[in-house]
Amino acid sequence: MTTYLTLSRAARLAGVSRGELQRRIRHGELMTFEGEVAVHDLLRLYPSVSLEHEGALEQVREIADNARPRLEPEPVALPDARVLLEQARRLSAALAREIEAGEAARGLMEQVANRIAALSTSDPATLPTALAALGHWLAEARAALPLNETPEERSAPARTLAARVRLIPSGHSFLVEGEESLLEAAVRAGIHLEHGCASGNCGGCKARLVSGETRQIRAHDYPIGARERRLGYLLTCAHTALTDLTLEVGEARSGAELPLQRIRANVRRIERLGPTLLMLQIQTPRNQVLRFVAGQRARLGRPDEPLSELPIASCPCDGRNLRFLVRAGDDPLACALFAGRLAPGQRLELEGPHGDFGLTTTATETAIFIACGDGIAPIRSLIEQAIAIDEIDRYRLYWETGTPEGHYLAHWARALGDALDDFTYTLLGATPATRLGAQILHAHRPREDQHYYLAGPRHQITALRQALIAGGLSPAQLTAEPLPAVETPPPSGGDLGRGASPRRG
Repeated sequence: MTTYLTLSRAARLAGVSRGELQRRIRHGELMTFEGEVAVHDLLRLYPSVSLEHEGALEQVREIADNARPRLEPEPVALPDARVLLEQARRLSAALAREIEAGEAARGLMEQVANRIAALSTSDPATLPTALAALGHWLAEARAALPLNETPEERSAPARTLAARVRLIPSGHSFLVEGEESLLEAAVRAGIHLEHGCASGNCGGCKARLVSGETRQIRAHDYPIGARERRLGYLLTCAHTALTDLTLEVGEARSGAELPLQRIRANVRRIERLGPTLLMLQIQTPRNQVLRFVAGQRARLGRPDEPLSELPIASCPCDGRNLRFLVRAGDDPLACALFAGRLAPGQRLELEGPHGDFGLTTTATETAIFIACGDGIAPIRSLIEQAIAIDEIDRYRLYWETGTPEGHYLAHWARALGDALDDFTYTLLGATPATRLGAQILHAHRPREDQHYYLAGPRHQITALRQALIAGGLSPAQLTAEPLPAVETPPPSGGDLGRGASPRRG
């Protein structure tokens, strides 16, 4: 059985950076499947890699799986026979071209050898002229060689079994793996394609196929007229890619461009994290997936009651299963939850998304996430989305809290730290904003390639932002989400976890 590794684990074993492996993938030197690399391919490039400690690889895979931002493990689906047949055909054609080019190059080398041998017996007086003629002939012969393609010019199937989809006019691109739809693959990559129900009823995900070949993988009720079909229109929720594609499609570039959605969702799970804190998990209907940007908020509540606005504490890559941290307070949702008037299976009204807190597209080197108290909710969403789209080189998390529950998501941070070489975290007890800012700036000397994401109670985040700017950061390097303070009643019962002393991971 072939063993696969995440890019972070493979880079650690090979002793290189993850960026180095990504460069090799782009140049066709290393193949990927489902975003991972095979051990035998890694050993081919880096023979010195040591795979001692039997079972360590499986342990790392398990940690990474547990850290992924989804509530249920999904089976990995291989492409169907048509997809594999098409990819095999293109790979076979590419191989034939490489063989032809290799034979032509080998023939040229033999001709060069013969001409050089002839020069060795020529008159020394005519040697300069003969060498010039040889150089001219060699340049023409090289230009005539077939298929002088660079690795970047070679077709994607020569590099990977995943099809690459390029979007116009945005220029964004993503990979389609297995039997996932074009829409599912785009959402997984953090790209906000226009869509509505995601089940083929509304036609909101309609796009025009400019080049490439697709296959319909599920039926849909939305009718596409004969004229639109001739023009190449299809539903991205119902089609997958057989080859590399170019799609003309509408795309939201920010959270402000996403439509306001109203959905009736069901309570899926309520988990008590401490005396004054609950984790609420809700699930939307299959035909109504919430579209949102990581870091945004949603309003929810029981039917006929005022809605409470809370940060979404999960990744947009799963817009059907949503998590919220609910702190005890006097708003209707918190009162119903802590009084036991909400249970799994009951209905909630969901409205969103709201807010403009999100990842910036300009800084991809180092992202420093700072959560104060329950600001860990939107920060968690940002981190999971950043990991999903894999466009940031280094992640650093600071979480300061003085709540009775302490660092109630420490297991999540540890799992990410164990699975990813480029993710580190520090857990801090209650720390004044000025001291916290000084500590962070001492650890990270201000540089232009950094971006800071701050979330927490308004008074803390305002003071922390001022401290970071006073320490040398530009306001453009800071994205903040000030949350309203929640007045919580005194806890009843025992303390379920004090704020941890400063800890480093």
